[in-house]
Amino acid sequence: QVYLTESGGGLVSSGGSLRLACVVSGGTSATHVLAWFRQPPDTDREFVAVIGRTGRTLDYSGSVQGRFTISRDNAKNTVYLQMNSLKPEDTAVYYCAASQSPFLHTTPTEYKNWGQGTQVTVSS
Repeated sequence: QVYLTESGGGLVSSGGSLRLACVVSGGTSATHVLAWFRQPPDTDREFVAVIGRTGRTLDYSGSVQGRFTISRDNAKNTVYLQMNSLKPEDTAVYYCAASQSPFLHTTPTEYKNWGQGTQVTVSS
C-alpha cells in the first residue's frame, strides 16, 4: 500500500510564501505520477498541479500558473509545492495524490492514493 504525508501548511499574510512537502512511503515515488489538489471550505476538490514520474512533464491550473511551482526529488520520495504571492483565495486544505497511470490527470477520480491534507490559510 502507498501512503502519503503532507506538511508545510500554515497561516501567512497576503503576498507571502509557503513550501509544501509530501513524502511517499510504501513504494518509491519514481513509479508514480504525483499531483496537488486543494479544497476550500464547502467546495469540491480542485486541481492545482501535477508532475510526471521523471519530473520532466508538468501541468498547472490557470489560477496558480506563474505563482506555484511543483517539483520532485525521487531520491527522497518527496514531491514539493512552492507557493509564492499567496492570495486569500488560495486558502484551502491542500492534498497530495499519487497515480500509477502514465498520464497527467487533472481530475480527483483518477487518483487512488491520498494524503490527509495540510491547511493553508492566507489572511488579507
